[in-house]
Amino acid sequence: MEEKKREIEENRLTGFFDKDTEIKGDLSFTGSFRIDGRFKGTINSESVLIIGDKGKVEADIKIGNIIINGEIKGNIQAKEKVEINASGRVIGTIITPKLAVEEGAYLEANCQITNQVPLPESEKEVKIDQVPQSPPEEKVNTDQVTQELPEKKVDPGYKL
Repeated sequence: MEEKKREIEENRLTGFFDKDTEIKGDLSFTGSFRIDGRFKGTINSESVLIIGDKGKVEADIKIGNIIINGEIKGNIQAKEKVEINASGRVIGTIITPKLAVEEGAYLEANCQITNQVPLPESEKEVKIDQVPQSPPEEKVNTDQVTQELPEKKVDPGYKL
């Protein structure tokens, strides 16, 4: 029953920025949200974000699912799926377990397909007493590394 309730909430459009809207800031929401205007800032949600044909977004995005018909510049971390339709344009970085790119879409991004997507900020537990410490830096002798590489051999069957 809980799964069906979540599915209904995810399919319901709970927010909308129209084409003449321009907003800068931090956006978080539940349900589905559609942007047809301009947005600059950060977006955090476990839900569905839809970028309409006229939508232009410049943001760091941590989301459940995203459907892109407009333009995004920035970092996208999707917990479930990134879908870029034919009219979509993405410039930046994508980290997601599933990536769908329709023919005709523009994609200029570093893509990492992984199931280990960081949680949105709203899902992380922050404990002030526990500050992560960086491991000590290990120095590498570059002469030693280059000496360990095998010598490059030319394939005798290769013709110039």
